[in-house]
Amino acid sequence: MRRAPLLLILAAVSAVAHVVGVLVAAPIWRGAEVLSLGLLLGYAVAAGLPAPRWAVPAALVPLIVHTIRTMPAEPRAGDLGWVVYGSGDAGFDRTAGFDATLAGSWAALLAVAVLVAAFRGGGRRRHLVAVALAAAPVVGYAAVRAVDVVGGLAVSSRVVEIRTETTLTRGTGPGYDRADVVSALVLAVLPPLALALAALALAVLLAGRGRRLAATGAALLAVLALPLLDAGIGAVPLPGPDDSTALFAWYAIPPTSALPQPVAALSAAVELAAYLLLVAGLTGADRAAVPAPAAG
Repeated sequence: MRRAPLLLILAAVSAVAHVVGVLVAAPIWRGAEVLSLGLLLGYAVAAGLPAPRWAVPAALVPLIVHTIRTMPAEPRAGDLGWVVYGSGDAGFDRTAGFDATLAGSWAALLAVAVLVAAFRGGGRRRHLVAVALAAAPVVGYAAVRAVDVVGGLAVSSRVVEIRTETTLTRGTGPGYDRADVVSALVLAVLPPLALALAALALAVLLAGRGRRLAATGAALLAVLALPLLDAGIGAVPLPGPDDSTALFAWYAIPPTSALPQPVAALSAAVELAAYLLLVAGLTGADRAAVPAPAAG
């Protein structure tokens, strides 16, 4: 067997091992995801890098760095370490959701941005229309989730006021201001929306160049924005959970004792499959893709 296909197969096997470890919350090998992306980089070099030759390695580097930083802990490693406690009057944290989504998406967003910069070119107006139409469900879902959270917060505030009047006592309450919540939600959804839009733009660019396999991988990356949206909104400090419209949160597929992380495993599977398809579609046999269409 030629070296390049073997590297791709080993990368896929390592990806499966990582996903299974996430699913059962017990890593088969904590470096499986790092190995998968490292083998994918080796495959890209062995199969033949597309022009510009720096694009695929430059896109994979932040992904590898991110996986190294987020490797699972060693079994029975313990929880020893410094714990910093904030004061009780620290106030409302507007950036909590933004920090959560940026931490989960920065590497993918940077990788997609590199590929968009490398493969940009003249495109037709219908390509922009295609990106807008494809992004509409993601943007709409973010808007529905934000409106639902803000509406639930307003109902919760009215209930607190009624109870206070009934008991003739003055409540101290959490003191959340609706403007603070709205700004926190907007910040939380920015990184996922940026990832979705950039990934869809990349998918359109690659499809226009005849790289349909790579375009499929880019489109899969846009799907990652959905669980990231729910994770970011869930990280916003609110007086109570409001999840009536959450479709991609960690509990969307009920966890069990045997399979405690089904949504996280599904997200990992989609992400790694997207990288495999992207790299396989940009290298090897797909190198002779048709040139980008002229602007019109």
